Amino acid sequence: MNEEIRLSKLMSERKICSRREADRFIEQGMVIVDGEVISTLGTKVSPHALVELLPEAQREQRAKVTILLNKPVGYVSTQPEKGYRPAIDLIVPDNQVRERGDPILEPAHLWKLSVVGRLDIDSKGMLLLTQDGSVAKAVIGPDADMEKEYLVRVSEDVPQDAIRKLRSGLSLDGKVLKRAKVDLLHPSLLRIVLREGKKRQIRRMCELVNLRAISLKRVRIGKIYLGDLPIGKWRFLQCSLTNR
Repeated sequence: MNEEIRLSKLMSERKICSRREADRFIEQGMVIVDGEVISTLGTKVSPHALVELLPEAQREQRAKVTILLNKPVGYVSTQPEKGYRPAIDLIVPDNQVRERGDPILEPAHLWKLSVVGRLDIDSKGMLLLTQDGSVAKAVIGPDADMEKEYLVRVSEDVPQDAIRKLRSGLSLDGKVLKRAKVDLLHPSLLRIVLREGKKRQIRRMCELVNLRAISLKRVRIGKIYLGDLPIGKWRFLQCSLTNR
């Protein structure tokens, strides 16, 4: 016999929406479970229940945007630091690279647009900004296991022993890091793939093996690649990170 689960948690696990969004939809009577409208917060249901959103809620979810930005060095991901600008300042019409079917940027697209997976001020490359809580959960949630790929140039040639240590066995903030994928592309150029995202993690990992990262570029999150998007430019993300 299957133990029942909170409806909002089930909706989050199925990537229908975030738990906060699920609670709001439930309160508004826009969630149907096995053909019945549920409007009571905290309701528990079977983990195998058929869960659907009413059309109004579906339209609201589809209207949420996720943006892919090629962040330059010198921009901070979130809160601006003295003398520097936040990356969201680059989300303007003149910087948009439009693909077929993309909308034109509107003020509503900037409402509650949040950075997902920060890049520090000295790093560049792929930065995601989204209005969709399920996207944020998939990338940086407590149970997230999505790969993030980086190209890292260091100040000297990389010894094989350093590569071995970077792949496994390092600890930060008192915790053993998840196993990383590390490949040597050039004597001083590494490709590093992580499944977690501690603050300045790659730079700190390099320091632990006596390397100094002088350039760091994120080129992929999950199945989404930065590709040839020019630096400082952005585009709407058309494919799903969450398979919703």
